[in-house]
Amino acid sequence: MNKTLAAALAFGAPFALCATSAHAEFTWEGEIEIGNEQVISSDTAANEIRDTYLIVTATGSYSFRNGVALFSTLTAESVTDASYDRTFEDMGLYVEELGLSFGIGQATTVSIGKLHPVFGTAWDDAAGFFGSTLAEDYELSEQIGVLADVELNGAGSLSFGVFFADDTGLSRSWGEDRGRNRASAGGAGNTGELDNFTIQWAHSIAGTRFHIGARHLSASAGDVGDEQGLVIGVGHSFAGGLDIFAEAASFSNFGGAADDATFATLNAAYGVGQWTISGTLARRDLDSAGDTNLISIAADYDFKNGMTLSSALAQTDDSGVEDTTLGLSLVIPLGG
Repeated sequence: MNKTLAAALAFGAPFALCATSAHAEFTWEGEIEIGNEQVISSDTAANEIRDTYLIVTATGSYSFRNGVALFSTLTAESVTDASYDRTFEDMGLYVEELGLSFGIGQATTVSIGKLHPVFGTAWDDAAGFFGSTLAEDYELSEQIGVLADVELNGAGSLSFGVFFADDTGLSRSWGEDRGRNRASAGGAGNTGELDNFTIQWAHSIAGTRFHIGARHLSASAGDVGDEQGLVIGVGHSFAGGLDIFAEAASFSNFGGAADDATFATLNAAYGVGQWTISGTLARRDLDSAGDTNLISIAADYDFKNGMTLSSALAQTDDSGVEDTTLGLSLVIPLGG
């Protein structure tokens, strides 16, 4: 294990040991998503495939009276990309998050373990089945490290951390084994060392929210250079039920390769009773791969029992190849 991370875990250990003598409260929540994503027409016939999928996620937390919490998230899903028509295939169970968190003073929370560093918010803020499709390319997940969230006394919050891509046994999956990640596989941030970092400031005023962040992912085996990235986003919720959101991100040496990359997502959602109607315009520009443009419309229905039924239609132009994709899903909440 990285020596710096080991020291951080050692720092947190006394909190956990002390907590074992205190009263613990266990809470958990999760969801089951059953869906179907199908390319119904394409300029390339091989793209016309159907993926009927299942995703089960469960998050549990032991919270102690002294502010220490032990947490974990388990996810079961298809761990390979669909390349043919399939139904609930290639299912694997893996540890998405596992760690320890504790407070320092009244304003700071520190988390140690396998975590999701904060960089951008499109995967949370963009409404609709396809709202975050392109932005997910730069989401950071399954990283080993130390993260901190600091409340800035009315001036928003600051999130930052140091980390590396999980290369432990937890990077594997049970059932369909996706294989263990190793630093020798390359990829920016896959270094086995705490030499990668993110920092992001977020604030909200009345109905407007905004954030700006930066990240550095060090080059790994075979990479061209370090990745540098910037992200900025803004959203506003209107009193009549309309919500708009936009996020843009720019990278040099994206993924450790020679490509520079830019992403942009513009999303609008309008709530009418239990319905939410949304639309998305998104763009990805990679030096070597060219441009990808996505336009989507979606409708979500929230049942009174907490379930959500979603449907959407998207048209994607990937360097001149146009696909039309239909998405349907039912999300069933668990726990709570």
